[in-house]
Amino acid sequence: MNRRLICVYIVLSFFQISSVWATIVLPKIFTNNMVLQQKADVPIWGKANVNTIVKISTSWNRKTYTTKADETGKWKIIVKTPKAGGPYQVIISDEEKLKLDNVLIGEVWVCSGQSNMEMPLADWGQVLNFKKEISSANYPRIRLFQIKRDTSREPLEDLKSTRNGWEICSSETVADFSAVAYFYGKNLFENLNVPIGLISTSWGGTLAEAWTSGESLENMPYFCDKVKSVKTQENDNGQILYEQKQKEWNEKVSLAAKNYDNKNKFSWSNSNFDDNSWNDVDIPGLKEDSLFSGFDGIIWFRKVIDIPLKWVGKELELNMTKIDDNDITYFNGVKIGQTNGISKKRQYKIPVELIKQGKAVITVRVTDMGGLAGFFGGYDDLNLTSHFQKDEVISLGGKWKALKSVDFSEYKVPKSPMRPQDNPSVLFNAMVSPIIPYAMQGVIWYQGESNEVRPHQYKELFPLLIRDWRKQWNRDFPFYFVQLANYRERKSEPGESQWPIIREAQLHTLNLANTGMAVTIDIGEANDIHPKNKQDVALRLALNAKANTYGEKNIYSGPIYDYYQIDGNTIKINFRHTDNGLKTKNNTRLSGFEIAGLDHKFYWANAEIVGDKVVVSSTKVIFPIAVRYGWADNPDCNLYNGVGLPASPFRTDDWERVSIP
Repeated sequence: MNRRLICVYIVLSFFQISSVWATIVLPKIFTNNMVLQQKADVPIWGKANVNTIVKISTSWNRKTYTTKADETGKWKIIVKTPKAGGPYQVIISDEEKLKLDNVLIGEVWVCSGQSNMEMPLADWGQVLNFKKEISSANYPRIRLFQIKRDTSREPLEDLKSTRNGWEICSSETVADFSAVAYFYGKNLFENLNVPIGLISTSWGGTLAEAWTSGESLENMPYFCDKVKSVKTQENDNGQILYEQKQKEWNEKVSLAAKNYDNKNKFSWSNSNFDDNSWNDVDIPGLKEDSLFSGFDGIIWFRKVIDIPLKWVGKELELNMTKIDDNDITYFNGVKIGQTNGISKKRQYKIPVELIKQGKAVITVRVTDMGGLAGFFGGYDDLNLTSHFQKDEVISLGGKWKALKSVDFSEYKVPKSPMRPQDNPSVLFNAMVSPIIPYAMQGVIWYQGESNEVRPHQYKELFPLLIRDWRKQWNRDFPFYFVQLANYRERKSEPGESQWPIIREAQLHTLNLANTGMAVTIDIGEANDIHPKNKQDVALRLALNAKANTYGEKNIYSGPIYDYYQIDGNTIKINFRHTDNGLKTKNNTRLSGFEIAGLDHKFYWANAEIVGDKVVVSSTKVIFPIAVRYGWADNPDCNLYNGVGLPASPFRTDDWERVSIP
């Protein structure tokens, strides 16, 4: 056989083999262990050879559904599901069979948003009682599906999964899954006693417009040109150039830090160094609120301790809070750990050979890239423990020494280009579009922090997102969301800020049918944008679902502002959802109300509960015309209804004083 015939034979053989190997290709959302929505027309779709007959057989009704792949190989079949149950089997075939096992029928929810939705039980999240929550997470009828972070300029047909598809909920699988999603699903499961499927698609620090389709965003003038730009732009060198400049900047700063440290013989981390000339600081704490105000750069912190004799020869563990931004940590001059980013707690092992009785020093080199700098948390969060005597702890909270090193103001920081995930529609295209039209019951959502720079716009953007997703799924499904929690420093006087406007936008979004809101103004944390109490967040979301999706007769909302009446020198506020009356937490004095007159200047108000109303007044305002409640980033407010659900912040005026870019 000559060489040409051999080549022809090889090519023909290849096409024959390819034809034999070609079979059904399913999107990654369809795997073993999946949950399908109960009592629904459920679409299953994929690819096959062109014009191939595709069959789906379902074990719950022993039916076979048939369709034909189109000229591109795409196909879709609608199967009918019964009431909750399982496990079942789904067989999909053309000439070969693809079998999906351990399939459950139940309730499917999409869980989306930014970091407070993404926040896992463990890892950087470490929610309240996370170890206990993880160890008890044995729920084989709850299934988890995690979508991987990704962006795209055009809607994708398939997604990236961070796992092996759907996973059974257990202590091994839940630790790095969304805490809010898990607690929400757990609450529904324990209440409904049906299988629960949770699809987590979230990304910290992302904007609502990135989660909205370009098709819908083009209806908002602000985004119209931006959407077109995303669709038409080619890969540019902006990110590459930025990375190169960032590398050069890092080299300059590292050299400066090295020279600075060498000049001081790098003795700061040694136990025998005399730090009496350093500044006294209280740790934990954010240093830019006092001593290092306006400083961005490298700060050294030192703490001298005494190691007891019984700890000698034992491995120790250094536990620290989150640090803003990056740290390198030393024990007696030896590096024991390094972490970048403010979202992670520091937990470093100290080797046995470093442990000696007597004086020891812990030194932390903190690099602050901008904004605040220092240690988050409370005194109890900083400690040194022995693995062999865990009940014995050396507290590290309190007096430390601190010294500024390299000042970044001397080095021009490269300006970062827009992050890929900040572009309009790119997250919808990559992390939502691929699962449409997967049958589900509804969506829970936690996002809004990143849109604070344009808070007024959120009043239009957020409802648009909801309507967009409903249009894409062709169904007005339930959409339950979390109102932003309290965060940042508490102010002593009434004032203006962006977060209350975001909360107001979320409150007004309740005007959309089939929506619900979990108010969390009482369970945030001043120094942590990621509050640890995710159990109550999920519970309040679940109360909405149980009442409005599953028809239970439970109270699901705290007091919601309805209307007001001016009566002499008082204003009477009327509420909806005053179930079992109004009250304050722990029966304390009512707080959080402000009142203003004709000069539009707000003063703290006297507020009293009278029946289902709140009567507001102030001796400083003779002719009142407006009231606000909880109108701050971190307000001191305490109004609840009789079942303990908090009132949503609100205002009766529409005065705008915040300058928004």
